[in-house]
This record gives sequence, C-alpha cells and structure tokens, in this order.
Amino acid sequence: MVARSLLDTLKEVSDDERDCIAVLERISRLADDSEPTVRAELMEQVPHIAMFCQENRPSIPYAFSKYLLPIVVRYLADQNNQVRKTSQAALLVLLEQELIERYDVETKVCPVLIDLTAPDSNDDVKTEAVAIMCKMASMVGKDITERLVLPRFCEMCCDCRMFHVRKVCAANFGDICSVVGQQATEEMLLPRFFQLCSDNVWGVRKACAECFMAVSCATSQEVRRTKLSTLFINLISDPSRWVRQAAFQSLGPFISTFANPSSSGQYFKEEDGKNPEDCGSAQENSEQVRTTEDVTTDEDPNRTEDLASYSDDSDDFATKLENVMEDQNALSNNSKRESDFQTESSFHCTLPSESCGEMADENEQSSHCCTTDLQEAGLNSQETSLSEQELYNSFHFWRTPLPEIDIDYELQQTSDIKLDREIQELTMPVSPSIPMATRKELEEMIENLEPHIDDPDVKAQVEVLSAALRASSLDPQEETMASVGKGTDSQTELTINDQQSFKPILGDIVPLIGDTVESMDSTLHYIHNDSDLSTNSSFSPEEERKSKVQDVVPQALLDQYLSMTDPSRAQTVDTEIAKHCAYSLPGVALTLGRQNWHCLKDTYETLASDMQWKVRRTLAFSIHELAVILGDQLTAGDLVPVFNGFLKDLDEVRIGVLKHLHDFLKLLHVDKRREYLYQLQEFLVTDNSRNWRFRAELAEQLILLLDLYSARDIYDYLRPIAFSLCADKVSSVRWISYKLVSEMVKKLYMASTPTFVVDLMNELVEKFCRCHKWSGRQTFVFICQTISEDDCLPMDQFAVHLLPHLLHLASDKVPNVRVLLAKTLKQTLLEKEYFLNSANSHQEAVEQTIMALQMDGDSDVKYFASIHPASTKIADDAMSTASSTY
Repeated sequence: MVARSLLDTLKEVSDDERDCIAVLERISRLADDSEPTVRAELMEQVPHIAMFCQENRPSIPYAFSKYLLPIVVRYLADQNNQVRKTSQAALLVLLEQELIERYDVETKVCPVLIDLTAPDSNDDVKTEAVAIMCKMASMVGKDITERLVLPRFCEMCCDCRMFHVRKVCAANFGDICSVVGQQATEEMLLPRFFQLCSDNVWGVRKACAECFMAVSCATSQEVRRTKLSTLFINLISDPSRWVRQAAFQSLGPFISTFANPSSSGQYFKEEDGKNPEDCGSAQENSEQVRTTEDVTTDEDPNRTEDLASYSDDSDDFATKLENVMEDQNALSNNSKRESDFQTESSFHCTLPSESCGEMADENEQSSHCCTTDLQEAGLNSQETSLSEQELYNSFHFWRTPLPEIDIDYELQQTSDIKLDREIQELTMPVSPSIPMATRKELEEMIENLEPHIDDPDVKAQVEVLSAALRASSLDPQEETMASVGKGTDSQTELTINDQQSFKPILGDIVPLIGDTVESMDSTLHYIHNDSDLSTNSSFSPEEERKSKVQDVVPQALLDQYLSMTDPSRAQTVDTEIAKHCAYSLPGVALTLGRQNWHCLKDTYETLASDMQWKVRRTLAFSIHELAVILGDQLTAGDLVPVFNGFLKDLDEVRIGVLKHLHDFLKLLHVDKRREYLYQLQEFLVTDNSRNWRFRAELAEQLILLLDLYSARDIYDYLRPIAFSLCADKVSSVRWISYKLVSEMVKKLYMASTPTFVVDLMNELVEKFCRCHKWSGRQTFVFICQTISEDDCLPMDQFAVHLLPHLLHLASDKVPNVRVLLAKTLKQTLLEKEYFLNSANSHQEAVEQTIMALQMDGDSDVKYFASIHPASTKIADDAMSTASSTY
C-alpha cells in the first residue's frame, strides 16, 4: 500500500523541496525491503514517479538520477524473477519516454548491463540483460550502441555455453544492424551472423531467418548479392523444417531488399514515361518500363547508400552491354548491376532474340559488342572510353527489323544446339584454374548430398550442382581460342539464318551452396533474360524454366520463391506457404520491375486458382497495388482475367476486391472500365444475407466511382444500386447510401445534361416520398436533409424540386416521419441563407409548416419543432431516430 501511494504523497508535497527529498529518501529505503512483492510494486510506480519528477524538475532537480535510477539498475540483477521483469519493463519505458539523461545511460545503465552479460554471470540474468541491450539500442542511438553495446553483443553471439543467449542475439540482430549502420554491420556483425546461421541449435537458425530482411537492409548491394543470398539459400535448404518455414516466410521480404528505386517505375500509363528519343525502340518494347531522363539522372533521396559507389565504377560497364534493344530504363539498371559483378571471376554475354551480339575480351577494361553486323558494331578500345550517354544512345543500335523466314523445325533445332554450344563456350571463365577448383568442390558437395536425395530441397540442389559440374568440364583452352577468334574477326557478318536461330543465354547458373559462404563468392553468376521469349506459345519444360531468368535478384532466390507454389512444399515446409508467397508477391514484382513480369506471371496465376480461399483473398486485397506496378497494358492482359475471377469468388475473397474497387478500376482504360458497370449489381448478392458490412463497403466504393463514370452511366447503372441500398434493412448501410444519393445528385447537377438530375429527383419523390411504407418516406426526409447539409444542390433548385414534397410529409400519420421532418426544417433548412435573408413563398411555406408541427399532437414532434437549432445535434438525434426504425 505504501508503494502505491508514493506518487500521491509526492504530489501533495511537491511545493516543498525538502519534503519531496524526504519522500524520495523513503523510496530508497523501501527499495531494500526483503519482500519481493513490495519491490515489484515499487518498481511499477517508478515510471510514474519519474514523469512527475520531470514535470516538476525546478522544484526537485536531479531527483530521478539520484534516487530512482539506481534502484531500477540494481533490480536488473535481483534474485526474484518478478522484480527483474518489472525493472526491465520500467527501464524500457523510461528510455522510450526519454526520462534518462544520456550521461546516465553511459555511466549508470550500460556498465551494469555489460557486467550482467559477463561470462561468469547467472544464465537467466545474462539472457535477460542481452535482451535489454538489444531493445534499448534503438532508443539510445548509434553512438552509444556502437561504443558500449556492440562489442559485448558480438561476444554474446559466440557464447558457446548458452544457446538461449545466442538465440536472443539472433532474434534482435536486425535491430542492432539498423542502429549501427552499414559499415559496422559489414565489418563486425556479418561474421557473427554467418556463425549464427550455421548454429547447431535450430532455434538460433530460425531466429536468423526471421530477421534476415532487416540485416539485408543494413548492407550494401554487393554484400547482399554475393554473400547474403548464398547464406539465405542455405537456410532454405536447412534440415530443420521450422528453419525452412521461417526462411520461406522471409524470402519475399528479402528479395524486396534488392529493389532499385530509380528503376521500379512509379508511373502507371506506359506513355507517361516514354522518351521522345526512344520512339524507335518503344514500338518493339511497348510493355517495358520507361523512365524519363529526369528520373535516371536526378539524384533520388531513396537510393541505397552504396548506389553512389556503384555509379563511380563506370570503366567496366561495357562488359555488361547486353540486350541492346532495351530502352533507357533498362539501361539505368545495367550501369548499376555491372559494378556489382566486378568481383566475379568471369563474365557472360547475353544475346537477345531480336539482336545478335557477341562479346569476348581477356582485358577487364574493354569489350566487344555486335548487333546485326559484327563489322559495323565491333567496338575498338577507343570506343570504350565513350561517355555512358553516348554509348547507350538508342540510335547506335537501331537497325532494320529482320525479315521472318520459315525455317524447317529440325534444321532449326540442330542449329540451336550447335549455337548453344558455342555460346556456352563463350560464357565459361577464361582462367583455367577456376573450373578445376570448382569441379572438386562440386564433386564433393554432390557426394555429400546424395544420401539425402529424398528431400525435395536437396534434390533440387543436386540438380543445380550437377549442371554446374557439367558446365565446368569444358576445355578452357578451347573456349579461350573460340572467344578470341570470334571477337577479333570483325569482317565476319552473320547470315539471316544464323540471326533467326539465336536464342538468349539462359543457362542454369546459380550460386553454389556450400558449408562456407566465402568459398562460394566467385561462383555467383546472374544472366539477363530477353523478355520477348515469353511470346513463344509452345515452351518445352527447359525453355519454360529458362524464361524465368532475370538479373535483378540472384536467380537462385527467385527460383526458390517460384517453388513456393509447388504442392510438395506444403507437405515438407508449411501448409500456408502459398499464402506467404501471395502476401509478398507485390513486393517481389516491384523489385523485379514490370519488364520481368513474365517471371512471376505463371506463379501469380497458380496462386489465383489456389484451392485455399485465404491465398486468393490475399491476392484480392493486393491486386490494385500490383496493377500500379505492372502498368495499364500488363494489367489489362494479365490481371483483369484474375480480377474477373475474384468477382465471382467467395465473399471472403470478393471483399478484398470490393474494398479497392475504385483503386483498380481507375487504372483501366475507359472502355474496359465501363464493362464492369454491368457487374456492380452482383455485389448486392452475398453468400450470407446478414453480411451487411459487404453492402456498406459497396456504398462507400460507389461514392468514389462517381468520378470515374459519365452522367449517363451513373443514371443508368449506379442509380438503381443506390436506391436499393437506401432501402436496406440495416441502418448503417442506409446512412452511407443517403450520402451516396446526395453525391449522385451533386454529380448529375454539374453534368452538361440537366435532365438527369431532374429525373433522379422525380424518381426520389415517386419511390420514397410516396412510398406506402413509412420507412420509405422517412428515407426521403433523410436524403433531403443530407442534400441540404452538404450543399449538393442550390437551394433555389432544392426549393423547386424537393421542398414541396418534403413539406407535404407534415401531415404524415407516422410520428417518426414528422419528428425527422421537424428536425430537418428547424435545424437544417432554416439555417440556410436562402431562407434567412430573402422573403419568398418557399420561406413562408417552411415557416407555416413549422408552426403546424409545433401544434402537433405528438410531444416529440412539438419538441423538435420548437427548440433552437443550436441546442441539439442533428446528427445524433437523426441517428437515434434511424436506429429505432427497425
């Protein structure tokens, strides 16, 4: 009881500094009480007392620092668990409210926490102290965390005796990384993170998988691509199902960290981003993301910290000059990606299907690129010094479209095989020492994985490693000679048949998976894909797999993400893995960009037809966001069919579409948008008639849809739905519908054709004012009240078309109708300037009606017709009347 009354006592004596200090000294004595419940109760009061001391600091300076903080810190090591928990919660509250001075944090709090995490400390206390250190890092800032907390945190990550400590460190690893920044993360924390990801305890590895996105956000793009991606693949292939489950849940968020703000494309219409200089390539790549020169050259404040360093490494950008028919947006991506690949031991040449290109050079500072004619497009060493803008000028790579020639399928297949072999030789590393070293590692890894071939993850890993082993068996001398010979023969011109048989290089080259990440850095290769390959309607399984290759994120990560829809994953990983895939799909699509939508299209369609309604519901709630990412053309072609399917799905799925109906329809072309006018009526039918929130949401969306359709469409299609909702059984639906009708009146009045609004008001009178049910007549009064309050119609027009019928209800036989009429006349209409300052016949009619209502036989009607408008709130009274309707 004494502990609970301390704050009240302190408030009573707050005017006298000596009395305040006396109370604080009593608190110090009370802290030494032997009863744990007293100490715990005292600690619960400390934050409140601290806030009071802060507010009255002139009277009792340094009271908290001298009397209260030492108690909180001391209780962190209390023998009683409840006291420790209470003190930890109090400390976090004090830090969050910034009640502890920075000096006190450095000199009183941090030293105690460091002592509690010493090797000889109690196990439970150590674990709790590590958790407190991690949680307070974001509150105390980077400087204190880096100087005082970070060294001990790194030690705790390697605690060999207590896996609980390592688990706490792993769970909070992302928070620490986000506080200390990129440099400290990469230099001090990443080595510890690698150790935790390979910990013997699966709970530690699971915690690492759960915080992987936060760790990735604190690293550079190069580290993210070369090290973290391979580390994450190991977690996805972990022997523990719980680790794999957590890794797959974090896969989508981790992929989203590879997004480049300058190339995501934040406009919707394709023509909005077109550059006049790109007209030639725009016709062939109308579905590619287009970004104006302003976007590609201006500094973007949302770029990652390492983007600047990538742009500086422009000497090597020629080695990644691929897909020369792409527009400026794709080029802005390549200048960034090629610098990511500088650490690679080899480079690859990518040849689009619409243009021929070969690239070979033993010097890392130069390269050769050809389009239709090797002689015209061969680049000498001087051309490599051209500015990036000149080298990527679309005029340099313009050529006459190749003629379509019918080729015998068998001959074409044979030519493809020969050409693929030649291209494969070009893509092999030039250094002969790398394939030999890699072959040994590959053979050992395959041999180690074969006993576990029954696991789907292990089987997929063995297939990848086997493909890499076959690729590494090529003769390095042969490939070197082939590359040099083809690169120097600038007089050779490709024939039309050769050009027709060119295929993109889409080899299965993915990061190798080993026990250590460092030994695998040089084996990560990513190859760009020609998006036009998706136009082929007769894919073989191999071609279909190759069509999903891109160069935005490591291909191995994307392959694992696409495999989340595999039915075997639900059995071996998580029954809700498809839902996690659907949840993160918009983020993955934004990262890849609309130019790589072909990689996700099949997966999206699979999820849209998933048997679990929760998966389809997740997609329904995000389809409008995906439409913004993809643009109008891809939306019309790929998302509209899925959207139409959701419209006919279960109510649990339809509500996701309905909540964002306006957001999706506004992205469609006008003609396509009008097609949905015929389907809006279907939203009135639900699986459960008691699902009134569904109809309320429909009314809300119809208000927004008024801006998307013409007056004719509103009158023909939306008006019947609005009238139906106005007669709904649930008052909440009716209230929103009154707003809908009033906005409809406003929209039609502003239209060029005045007949629509006149016809609408006439139908209101006929359908509601003359309704044989009193609830319909009451609805008419509500609608008139809303139109008047929101000024949806000029008062002179209101007086002509609606007011006479409204006044006629003064003789209605149902008191509820007359009560609402009295409220509307007295509190709404008479407050309008039209009825206050001008003497006219309408004003006289209103006043006579009010006088008649004041003599009404019903007491409630008399009351509301007599009171002053300001003495009550029309909304509250009207709602009470509406709620009593049924």
